[in-house]
Amino acid sequence: MNWFVEVVKKYAVFSGRARRKEYWMFALVYTIIAVVLAIVDAAVLGSQILTAILTIGLLLPGLGVTVRRLHDAGRTGWWILIGIIPLVGSIVMLVFLCLDGEAGANKYGENPKFAPAQA
Repeated sequence: MNWFVEVVKKYAVFSGRARRKEYWMFALVYTIIAVVLAIVDAAVLGSQILTAILTIGLLLPGLGVTVRRLHDAGRTGWWILIGIIPLVGSIVMLVFLCLDGEAGANKYGENPKFAPAQA
């Protein structure tokens, strides 16, 4: 949950780098919350208003962590637009998001694996 909160705190930060763990833990917690809200929406409200609010509310943090994840792999954030291409774009994005980051510093910053822990 701590990884999720850290991403939400940096909701509009599109610079720097994000580890795979940061990205995938955010995606996991987001998915769990979305599934729970979808069940509550369907069972109690009969609509999808809570899921829509969650999606809109976490749009910027999701984009931000995805761009930072691409930066960690040495790619510009504009690669996020490849997801527009049906099927192939999603597969390419999945591969990019799963790749390990560059070992040392790159033009987007220091490797977050070796950054000092924040208190």
